[in-house]
Parts: sequence; C-alpha cells; structure tokens
Amino acid sequence: MGGERGLLIALVLFVGLLSIVPLARLAWAALLPGGSFDAARIADLLGNRRVVEATVNTIWISVASTLLATVTGTLAAMLVTLTDMRARTLWVFGFVLPLMIPPQVTALAWVQAFSPASPILGPMGLALPPGTRHPLYSMGGIVFLLGLYNAPLVFLSVRASLQRVPSSLVEAAQAQGARGFAVTRDIVLPLARGGIFAGAALAFVSSIGNFGIQAMLGIPARVSTLITLIYRRLNSYGPSALNDMALLALLLALLTVLGMALTAWLGRRGDQRVDSARRLPRRSLGALRGPVEGLAWLYLVLCLLLPLSALVGTALVRGYGQPLNADTITFENFANALFHHEGIREAFATSLWLTLATVAVLIPVSVALGYVLTWREGWVARVLRLASELAYALPGIIIGVAMILFFLRPLPLIGTGLYGTIWVIFAAYLSNYLALALRPILGGYAQIERGLDEAAQLAGAGILARLRDVVLPALAPSAAAAAILVFMTAINEIQTSVLLVSSRATTIGPMIIFLEEAGSSTLAAAVGCLMVLLVLILMGLSLLAGRHLPDGVLPWRD
Repeated sequence: MGGERGLLIALVLFVGLLSIVPLARLAWAALLPGGSFDAARIADLLGNRRVVEATVNTIWISVASTLLATVTGTLAAMLVTLTDMRARTLWVFGFVLPLMIPPQVTALAWVQAFSPASPILGPMGLALPPGTRHPLYSMGGIVFLLGLYNAPLVFLSVRASLQRVPSSLVEAAQAQGARGFAVTRDIVLPLARGGIFAGAALAFVSSIGNFGIQAMLGIPARVSTLITLIYRRLNSYGPSALNDMALLALLLALLTVLGMALTAWLGRRGDQRVDSARRLPRRSLGALRGPVEGLAWLYLVLCLLLPLSALVGTALVRGYGQPLNADTITFENFANALFHHEGIREAFATSLWLTLATVAVLIPVSVALGYVLTWREGWVARVLRLASELAYALPGIIIGVAMILFFLRPLPLIGTGLYGTIWVIFAAYLSNYLALALRPILGGYAQIERGLDEAAQLAGAGILARLRDVVLPALAPSAAAAAILVFMTAINEIQTSVLLVSSRATTIGPMIIFLEEAGSSTLAAAVGCLMVLLVLILMGLSLLAGRHLPDGVLPWRD
C-alpha cells in the first residue's frame, strides 16, 4: 500500500501544480489582486465600453457559429450514418480533416482563396474586384468560418449517437405506417438529442476559445472579442496588465462554463434511454443519390479543396497578388521556410521538441492516473478527474494567463521565474493535454480484467511493477492512440502558446500570425502548407496503424 500511496501523492502534486494551483492563482489575481476584494475595480473594468463590446461580440459569435456548426454537423452525420452514400469513408476523412488543421492556417487559406488577388478564383474571373473589402473580415465572416471549422465536432458526436439508436424502434414505427422524414423527425432525432447537444457544447467551447480564427479575421476587421482583447492588451502593456487580464480570462471561463451547462441541460430534457440493439439500416437514396452525393462532394470542394489550393497557390509565387503561371511559380518560399529563415526553423524545432516531451511525460502519467481513476474510489480520484478535465475544457488562452501569473515570480528552490522560457510552454502543454491523453487510456482500462492486477498484487508485485508488467502491455494500443492524438494536437498548437512565446522560445503555431502581421503573406502561406502536410502525414500514418488501435479513438476512422 505504501507504493500506491506514494504514487497517489505524486499524481496529486503533478495535477495540483500544473492545473489547480495556476487556475487558483488566476482567480486570486482576478478577484483579490491586492489581497482584498475590490468590487469597484471589477465593476469599472467589466463596465468599460471596450470590454462590454468584446463580451457581447464573444457571446454572439460563439452562439451563432455553434448553431451553424450544429446544423451542418448533424446533417453530415445523418447523411453518413443513415443513407447508402458511396465512398463515405473517404468523405468522412475530408469532412473531419479541417478539424486537424490549425485554425490560423484555415483562416489564412480562406482569406487568400476569396481575396481580390486569389490565385484560384482570379484566373477564372471570379475574384473580387481590386479594392473590395474582404467579406471574411467581418463578424459574419468569423461566424461563418468558426461554424464550418467546428462542424466536424458536432458530426462526430451525432454520428456516435445515431449508431446507438436501435433499429427495432424504427421498424416498429414503419410497421405503423411511418415513413421517411417522419421516422427521422419523431424517432431518430429525439433519441440522438443527447449527441446533438453534446456536439453543440463542444462547438461552443471551441468557438469561444478559438484564437486563430478570431485573431486572423477579427483584428484586421476591428471586431474585438474577449480572447483578442486579452492578447492585444498583454502585448501592449505586458505583465503590468496581468491582474486586469486575469479578470477578463475569468469572465471568459465563466461564459464557457455557462454555455456548457446550458447545452448539457437542454440535452437532458426529455432524454429517452434505450437498450442498444442492431444499428439502423442504411436507407437507399434511390434517384436522389446522384444529386445528394454531388452536393456532399461539392461541399468538400468549396470548404476544403478551394481554400487549401489557394494557400498552395500563394506559397508558390514570389509576391502576394502575383498570378500563378509558369513565369511566376517558385519554391523560394518553401526553401526559406525550411532552410533559410532562422526564426521559422527554430519554431519548428521548438514545437517538435515540446510535443515529443509532452507525449513522453503524459503517457506514463495518464497510465498511472487512469489506474487511480478506474480502480480506486474516493474524493481524491474525483478531484483529480475534475482538475484534469477543467484545464482541457477551458480556452487555451486562460491557461496561458494562468501560467504567466504562476511562473512570473521567482519560484521556490530555483529562485527565478520561468516566464519567457520554453519551460512555461511545456508546463502549459502538460496541463492542457492531460485530459486528451487520458481519454483513450480510460477506455482501455474499461476492457482490462481487474483480476490480473489483483493476482499480481497477491504475488507481491508493487504498483510500479504491476503497471509495467501487467497493465501497460494490455493498454499499449490505447496508449499509442493517446500519443497520436496528443502529438497531432500539440504540434501546431496556438491557443495556449500565443501568450507564452518570446524571443527565447517561439513555437510554430503563432508563426503564421506573426508573419501575416509583418506582411510576409507568401512566406506565411508556405509555413501553412508545411503544417497541413505534416498533419496529412500524421493522419496517414495513423490510418496505417489503425487496425492495431482501439475503435473510436481516431475520429477520421469510420
């Protein structure tokens, strides 16, 4: 028992120092900056015209984009799950792919696709006239792009719910004469309500904390949101503005929690649980198959292929706005990004090092934490689960502010602060991605027979020996899936690191925004293309190894 107690203490220290304490420091700085509660200061800051405007914009953008994502994702899930659509696996891969692409790259691709200098629409005579205001640089543009970007989140949730709807209920309704749309409206969708609202909650959280799209479109359009307001004020005033920014971060966290609570409540209303049975049979589209499949693939062409093609086209010319032809095509931007631009090379190397280190630490920690959460009861286990989930659910920029506050002052033992170094980004990654690493591993624990661990314990094996020799071999596929998910999410991350990067430590995620702000659009496009290529390679490798991984952990597998 001594070994298990020591492991539990180590896990409490790990989660506490990386999640609970920084968030508590954030709350203290927001509400008690001088050691006492100052209601006048809070009212003055939250009543500021710019803060009120940013708050209203944040709520409107998040709600509107969530509605768009919910409608789009639900329709896509119904098409894939309930009909005999052909080549659905390939279509699902293309539909989910934007979720894997960093949001700042997505925004850059769309901006370049529909600009007056579009390398794709320009030669076709479909580009906007020169001097026309770009339509995406607006609140509507932000809502539109966030809605499309988060639609795959809703799709994955609704598809999982639809796959659990038993066919017996549909067959009974059909026996009573119900057909087509009536069956879907009265039987299928009510039973999938929980998945729809769960997907909406995910889309809301993603929208409210999506820095890449809000910054790339909102800052040039002067559409202020809470997340961009925090970023711009910290860049303008530095650490002296931290207490005020902590209060804004706390407001953003409150909006996030309220949105999640509302969607959870709506999902529970009228919830009807049924026993699992045979899956719904796929309905034949009949004469509508051609038009429906045509519209589905047209969606991917317009929402995926066109923006990415424009991104590639911009990266292949020397100057932004030049037409793409045999005389202007060049690979100089890619060569500069890979070999000649020292800042980009260092950012790639830093991101790779940080991501590998994060995976190396989180996988064994998640295996040990999963053991406690699955096979040990008590309030400590419940607090550990809540703390790990909270850090992942909150917008990344909140974790960034919390880490600045926690690591700014000199720390005990080392006598110096870590703000501005690579270590504070590393700590933020460990905090932010613990829950992501934990989910596949908890699924793996659910399939392990507890008796093996108990037998090893009776034979005298300690906790570390049991984890190494009994648990880890059985969890290997789940641990591999967790490593893939963490690596793919962290390698191009921007939400957390955008506040933590410095001249001494820069990751590749924020580089797109920095290059675009500096006017290097073609170089930014080249970096974006390289990031997309890296995502495609990782997804391809995961598909090759997919048959060895647990079902459901890789979202692009049907």
